[in-house]
Amino acid sequence: MLRCFDDSVDASLVDRGSFVCGHKLMGHPALSLESLCRVLPRLPPGQVMYATRRLATEDNFEKTFKQRPLDRSVAETIETIRESDSYIMVNSPQVDESFADIYQDLIHDVQALMWERGVGDKAISPKLYLFIASPNSVTPFHIDRYSTFLMQFRGSKWVTVSDPWDERVVTSPDRENYVSYVSTQLPWTPEKDGVSTRYWFEPGQALHIPFVAGHHVHNGPDDVSISMSIIFNTPQTVDWRDALNFNQRARKVLRRVGLGPGPVGVNPDRDALKARAWRTWAGWRGY
Repeated sequence: MLRCFDDSVDASLVDRGSFVCGHKLMGHPALSLESLCRVLPRLPPGQVMYATRRLATEDNFEKTFKQRPLDRSVAETIETIRESDSYIMVNSPQVDESFADIYQDLIHDVQALMWERGVGDKAISPKLYLFIASPNSVTPFHIDRYSTFLMQFRGSKWVTVSDPWDERVVTSPDRENYVSYVSTQLPWTPEKDGVSTRYWFEPGQALHIPFVAGHHVHNGPDDVSISMSIIFNTPQTVDWRDALNFNQRARKVLRRVGLGPGPVGVNPDRDALKARAWRTWAGWRGY
């Protein structure tokens, strides 16, 4: 039985499309702003990343958090976050004991959904991400190299999510470059939102964001936003990821003769063959 998500969760849609369900974690003591003010400063510094400026939808999401600001500590950022246009992202808060039980419960639920969906019963490399953001702050447009369940605990926001593999939103070359870390700058225009789904996301709700689905976030104006995601891979998404890596390298070669590789996410047998070829080549090269 699922302990964190309610009965509206639709396992058949996992990594096929986005959907909203309810979560049962409201009131968990680890997710209060007061608790976070105590816990975050004691986490290893490399796990707490933040920006102290207003971000834009078209910004490069992954490069936003490369450097820590010199003029403000994480404690000061939390204390002033309502007025400071700040954004905090915490990688793996589960290393602190206050998140241990919630982490294990979420893994249990994700694996139950995987089993029901028929994509294995053991989550690959699961971990938590925690987000604390000022009112009206923006999470830039990006895709994820994993599957995600995002849960809202405080504040509300708009979350815009495209269908995975939608070439109108993210082209195959851009997707391949992003997943292989060759380039993490994804072009965004407002027109892309016209072929995506826009959710008004409130406390108590959970949103599934499929593997490589384009998405961005705009927090509401009234309160600080606190949200958390559990990210994970399945055997299927690992094959997709490796097939995208294969395509990225193969595209360079095939371009010389005016050809391109077949897109990932269309033919499972072809994707599996590409994934095996990539793993063989990467192992030989020592990647």
